[in-house]
Amino acid sequence: MASKLHQLQSKATQFTQYIHRHGNVYYKHLLEKNQQHIKQPPTIEACDELSKQLFYTRLASLPGRVESFWKEFDYIKNMWKRRQDLKVEDAGIAALFGLECYAWYCAGEIIGRGFTLTGYYP
Repeated sequence: MASKLHQLQSKATQFTQYIHRHGNVYYKHLLEKNQQHIKQPPTIEACDELSKQLFYTRLASLPGRVESFWKEFDYIKNMWKRRQDLKVEDAGIAALFGLECYAWYCAGEIIGRGFTLTGYYP
């Protein structure tokens, strides 16, 4: 057990040294590459202003999103009314979409339980 701990400690030390040597270069390269996205001057006040702009822009986009939702909902209602005219392809696509939604639900449940398949940790 002590040898595993020593091995883990040495790996962590190597990783820290690598980050110390190369992290600053990566940081500078990332900032240079994305300079067009940085608001000048990069201050706390600018960050506060941008976060407020993002929040209220998203808030302003809600009516358009609600309208799109109701259009999609009306489309689904019309498809359900004309279900006798549906092709096998349409039914297959709907079934695959439902299966995909269920798979994502199951994946979320497994992740939420701490990556266990049988249940929650005590």
